[in-house]
Amino acid sequence: QVALVESGGGSVQGGGSLRLSCQASGYTYYMGWFRQTPGKEREGVAASDAGGTISYADSVQGRFTISKDNDKKTLYLQMNNLRPEDTGMYYCAAIRYPRAPRPSPLKPSEYKSWGQGTQVTVSS
Repeated sequence: QVALVESGGGSVQGGGSLRLSCQASGYTYYMGWFRQTPGKEREGVAASDAGGTISYADSVQGRFTISKDNDKKTLYLQMNNLRPEDTGMYYCAAIRYPRAPRPSPLKPSEYKSWGQGTQVTVSS
């Protein structure tokens, strides 16, 4: 397992921007951002592997950008043009080591390490 600490959540009006950060305690193979609202299942937002292969959920494509600073072991999520439906608890997650078959990057059950979450609230 690897320890993950998120930061950067907050409250914004629709159309605004936020940037989330996730600091990892060690090497990771895959890192991703997930979100959850009460009564709904956790859903994948964006993910990136160690080689830079990136996946986005359709709902955030073109508005969110995931990036990594490998030297700092930090994952970022730049969220632009935020909408009220983006409101939720955002979690960072990681897969520590490569494995076969290749994991489904936006599937929460693939990930074993999770951060504590950071709240994002978007008002209309």
